[in-house]
Amino acid sequence: MTVEKYQLAPGIEISRVVTGLWQIADMEKDGRTLDPHATSAFMAPYADAGLDTFDMADHYGSAEIIAGHFKKNSQSGRSAKMLTKWVPKPGPVTRQQVRGAIQERCDRLQTERVDLLQFHSWSFANPFWLDALIYLQELKEEGLIGALGTTNFDTAHLRIAKSIGIELVSNQISYSLIDRRGGGKMADYCADNGIAILAYGTLCGGFLSDKWLGKSEPKSEELSNWSLMKYKRFIDAAGGWDSFQNVLSTLNAISKSTDTSIATIASKYQLGQKAVGAVIIGARLGENAHIKEAASLFSFELSDSQQSTISAAIAELQPIPGDCGDEYRKPPYLTASGDLSHHLADFPPVYEVIESGGKSRIDSGTSWETMAGYSRAVRYGDRVLVSGTTATHGNLSVGVGDPVAQTDFVIDKIEASLESLGAKLTDVIRSRVYVSEMKNWEPIARVHGQRFAEIRPANTMVEAKLIGDQYLVEIEVEAVIQSSPRQ
Repeated sequence: MTVEKYQLAPGIEISRVVTGLWQIADMEKDGRTLDPHATSAFMAPYADAGLDTFDMADHYGSAEIIAGHFKKNSQSGRSAKMLTKWVPKPGPVTRQQVRGAIQERCDRLQTERVDLLQFHSWSFANPFWLDALIYLQELKEEGLIGALGTTNFDTAHLRIAKSIGIELVSNQISYSLIDRRGGGKMADYCADNGIAILAYGTLCGGFLSDKWLGKSEPKSEELSNWSLMKYKRFIDAAGGWDSFQNVLSTLNAISKSTDTSIATIASKYQLGQKAVGAVIIGARLGENAHIKEAASLFSFELSDSQQSTISAAIAELQPIPGDCGDEYRKPPYLTASGDLSHHLADFPPVYEVIESGGKSRIDSGTSWETMAGYSRAVRYGDRVLVSGTTATHGNLSVGVGDPVAQTDFVIDKIEASLESLGAKLTDVIRSRVYVSEMKNWEPIARVHGQRFAEIRPANTMVEAKLIGDQYLVEIEVEAVIQSSPRQ
């Protein structure tokens, strides 16, 4: 059988089943390091079967080193495509830092160019993620990177990145029968803008398999690896074990009629979803290869009736809260540990706080603040006031011509200002929105409605002649820091 391919970018063709190497980190979590020569040998059968694309990251233990050894020393590895990620800590980045990070990826992979570099940002309130993408785009144009992608981005921030000219070809997100956040607006935006969804978690760490059909709910201490710990949280958020078993039963009936497995049906369904370029199936190299089963995805098709049956079963699940990637940015943290403790120690303030005359203030670094003599935000007591804010980062205008992208970026910038002064977006009690043209009022209002949906501050929107023709919206807010829910 022939494994289907997907043209990710000119000269970069990947298999529609990508082998994920995140389990390397779990296999090395006791402090030992896998032997790259011995472990890389287990990659050859995948490539020989047509599954010649591998996904990894800078923090997946020695996955890049193992993959680089395979690509350098194996005949079947020379044509393999290596997709990796750069996941920097929150904070400012420089061109030198970004170049160093990508050169390290090349060195570990023993290559002169990273096929696909995928970028993750821990916080969109921190505007330095845009700097990182700008510098990555420069390295792509230089030839150090073949193609640029993101991982765990939501639709709003894909849109912001595209609005400043970042040439994104993919977004890797959690997307499965249990986690449907990748459908809807994400799928629509990706399809309209030539961005492939690379779906990970499609088997929920192995839960979507025959092994768990009809089994009692496992206790936390019975979960043997990080993937199982993580995706059990997704199952709980989607309605619990009984609801999950109903999905497994549905998949089991279809698998028997197609002479396949529950895992195969789950992956096949995801491959057929809008904008999905590939599914990523994790592998513990040297253990449980399932190569033949993965390749068999391209030997059959699901009928319309079978797809409808699956759709009906998953429609009974609870939606996973938030947007794509929110599990890494806000509660509930659907990670292996239930928080970010095994990823990050803390989030530094975005802006430096300046103490002056009994008040605290911050500047965001735009030229307007110095020229006109004002602060981006000021805290006095428990009150925080944020000045009128536009979609500007340094000297860069963001979202030119796009009121949706501008509004999201403005609210991100406001959130960063609040957090730097000890407040949160949830502390906002009033917002004032100024729009340059009334034809844009509704898309701007809708973004405000999404971002303040549960906060519901007092609000005023007016049409105003804004300073700067490129600005479609300006927003200012007032917040009161609440020390307890009763105050």
